[in-house]
Amino acid sequence: MNTKMKTISIGMAMVLTTLMTAACAQKESGGGSAAGGKKAALDFVWFSDGNEGALMKGIIEEYEAKNTNVDINMIEVPYKDLSTKLKTMISGGKPPALARISTSELGAFANQAVDLGETNGGLDAYTGQFVDSLKPFYVVNNKAVAAPMDVTANGLIYNKTLFDKAGVKVPTSPDAVWTWDEFSAALKQVMDKGGAKYGLVWDYTPQRWSTLLYQFGGSLMSADGTKAAINNEAGVQAAEFFKKLHTDGIAPTSVWLGGENPNNLFRSGTVAAHLAGNWMISNYKDISNFEWGVTYMPKAKQRSSVPGGKFAMAFKKSGVEKEAADFINYITTKEVNAKYTREALFLSPRKDNAKLDYAFGKEMMEVFSNELNSTAPAAAEDWSKQTIVPKFSNDLKKALSEIVGGKTPAQEGLDEVAGLIDKAISEDKK
Repeated sequence: MNTKMKTISIGMAMVLTTLMTAACAQKESGGGSAAGGKKAALDFVWFSDGNEGALMKGIIEEYEAKNTNVDINMIEVPYKDLSTKLKTMISGGKPPALARISTSELGAFANQAVDLGETNGGLDAYTGQFVDSLKPFYVVNNKAVAAPMDVTANGLIYNKTLFDKAGVKVPTSPDAVWTWDEFSAALKQVMDKGGAKYGLVWDYTPQRWSTLLYQFGGSLMSADGTKAAINNEAGVQAAEFFKKLHTDGIAPTSVWLGGENPNNLFRSGTVAAHLAGNWMISNYKDISNFEWGVTYMPKAKQRSSVPGGKFAMAFKKSGVEKEAADFINYITTKEVNAKYTREALFLSPRKDNAKLDYAFGKEMMEVFSNELNSTAPAAAEDWSKQTIVPKFSNDLKKALSEIVGGKTPAQEGLDEVAGLIDKAISEDKK
């Protein structure tokens, strides 16, 4: 072989070596394989509502510093694209190691999820860390398919300036909550003497309306989930009372009949109270034209809120299932979860984080936590059925609007919704 041929052969060998090395490196990072002592790469599909994405990046950096064999890659997507992104990755044979998901996605991806209870001392020991009302959401077929990261609750935000002007004192203890009739009378007084244009605005969603349903002792479905229950006596009473709030002029019809934003109405300072979720504490932080606070919701037959939240899920067939479960265990520890929820102004799902030292709204968050702890079991049982609820949710909203508007009697409207619920349950069994 002459010198020229030797040079060409050596060059080709170097090129092949370089290509093989690059191929191996790509396989290690893309597939997330942790075999052979290589660094494990974990894709974490994430969506943000506020500042929690930046907070999680900081937590990931701290984790990677302590676990130098792990590299976590956040893939941020808009929430509206989350489900499609996960389905695409899974169907393509490359599921992510991790994802942040809401209650709406838990059921759809439960079969692809790692059972977190199995590697953490069993289901009861694992779920015992978190508030009980969340359990129906993330425990599917006796498996913990995800871990709660934060929890939401519905509650009552009120205009303290208007209440003070009217001389109305709000309940300061869960032992002294109003009945709905007492609360209605208090709101009328705030309207008459405090100058409020309206007494109460209520988010235009079936989930928020169902707060009243559970307080009246009702539910969307029967306890065993086999048939509709929304049209029973308690359900009809809740719908009729909701209509009465509007016909009495306490609640403006512009929200449920006209689509007006209740947030803007409350911000105007002309509304006495807003029944909304705890996330509105963060939203209302910048209000400066009046004082506001959070008080306990009224009760009917019982007290109740409606739980929700966000979760972390680890996926099977990612090749890094153990590392993914280890990371979820880390971010749901008492200390790390406290940091995350406190700085994001979320409620913690951990029982031992019920009282956190928030920089803003500490007492308000504790009231929401109390609402959550007083929640009827039916609320989580109903809203955890996300393969059924979306099939009738819009129809329920429409039916409630027609009841409020006087177009349909409560019993008739809820009977129609009950038929749709039964149909959705039947389809879900196929």
